[in-house]
Amino acid sequence: MPHITVQLYPGRDGETKKRLAEALVEAASRELSRAKEHFSVSVVDVPQDEWKQAVYDKVVSGADTVIQPGYSM
Repeated sequence: MPHITVQLYPGRDGETKKRLAEALVEAASRELSRAKEHFSVSVVDVPQDEWKQAVYDKVVSGADTVIQPGYSM
């Protein structure tokens, strides 16, 4: 059961987050050949002043990151 977590700066409304989640499930379902019902998605707002500690240091700079960002911290 794949779970997708999206972490981003606050500011998007619930409908935007829902559309993003639906698009991610659509793409993941297609690429992994699994029914959409197998996926769950969470969208987590992370304040900019917490980004480095909460996201960049723990997730982005890790060995499991498949696509690295075009920025560094």
